[in-house]
Amino acid sequence: MPPFPSPHHSQRVGGQRPRLIVLHYTALPDAAASRARLCDPVHEVSAHWLIDLDGSAEALVDENRRAWHAGAGAWGSIADVNSASIGIEIQNIGHAPFPEPQMVGLERLLTEIFARWSLGPQAVIGHSDMAPTRKADPGPHFDWRRLALGGFSVWPALAASDQGFGDIAATFQTSAHAFGYPKADLATLLHAFRLRFRPWAKGPLDAVDAAMAADMAARYPAA
Repeated sequence: MPPFPSPHHSQRVGGQRPRLIVLHYTALPDAAASRARLCDPVHEVSAHWLIDLDGSAEALVDENRRAWHAGAGAWGSIADVNSASIGIEIQNIGHAPFPEPQMVGLERLLTEIFARWSLGPQAVIGHSDMAPTRKADPGPHFDWRRLALGGFSVWPALAASDQGFGDIAATFQTSAHAFGYPKADLATLLHAFRLRFRPWAKGPLDAVDAAMAADMAARYPAA
């Protein structure tokens, strides 16, 4: 068996180095099925890593190579996300909590990737962040707050409900784009933003969304 079993990879365009780490869920019943899909010559999809429920991580593509995990989308000025990222598939059927051993395994892997590529918490995004019009993973059950508290992701400062914004829609959209989200309509951006930062929130855009997005744009503007 080759050290990196997935055949779906290529050179990073322009010799780019990883600047992002994109988190996915597999949406398949178990790690064996996920691994089979990510290594199947018929399905041209892959990721650098697959993390099972017990936290074990398997390398499927060499991190120096361009794995085919992100697809169409963007983050900040990065249009070819595959060439500028490391993809991590997390075993999850898509509507279940992520168990403690799995989160510990993810944090362990992120620590190693941060060290290898001189990356920090701002580099970690979800598939739904860079492709908000078509993706929802890692989904509303993923604990982004935990990652941020551990120094593995970023999180907005707590915001008061009334920030005095004249036009909260314009403020939110401008801020979301400055943070990194690609161009999309307001409803799509709000859904993607709340998936990550307010998965419990319901209803239309409010001042808390706008304040959180403004804080992220001010402290963590995308390159």
